Amino acid sequence: MRGYPAWVSSAEQTQNSEGPRPGRLTAAAALAALEGLVLVAVGGYLAVQGLVGDAGDMRSAVTGGLTMIALALLPLIAARGLFKLRSWSRGPAVITQIMALPVAWQLLQTNSVAIPGGIALAVVAVTSLVLLVNPETTKALGIGPRDAA
Repeated sequence: MRGYPAWVSSAEQTQNSEGPRPGRLTAAAALAALEGLVLVAVGGYLAVQGLVGDAGDMRSAVTGGLTMIALALLPLIAARGLFKLRSWSRGPAVITQIMALPVAWQLLQTNSVAIPGGIALAVVAVTSLVLLVNPETTKALGIGPRDAA
């Protein structure tokens, strides 16, 4: 089929390419994309602050910023896959949410302005997990119980 890389199987190319996308799946894709975009924004901010700030903190700030931008690839790729109804995308999306929960917990343990960020991240992560394991979502992605045979 046209428009797919050579390594994508024909079964995956045609899988779930027809039919409506459930609202829950669209919401999960949107939340994953939002997380990715926030990681890019925070990473960019840290990198720029490192470049224009103290010379002593420059290396760690730039490295931290670039790491956050690199980490943003996982939820962004997962969001694209979810939006296109690719069954493989649920795994990276679930992993992203599981990784977000300890980060949210750490943000909630601070006595600073990071607490609202921790609350927001926890709400997004739990909501995304609920959406991703929903039977309607798994059915739309072509994920189901395996036959015993």
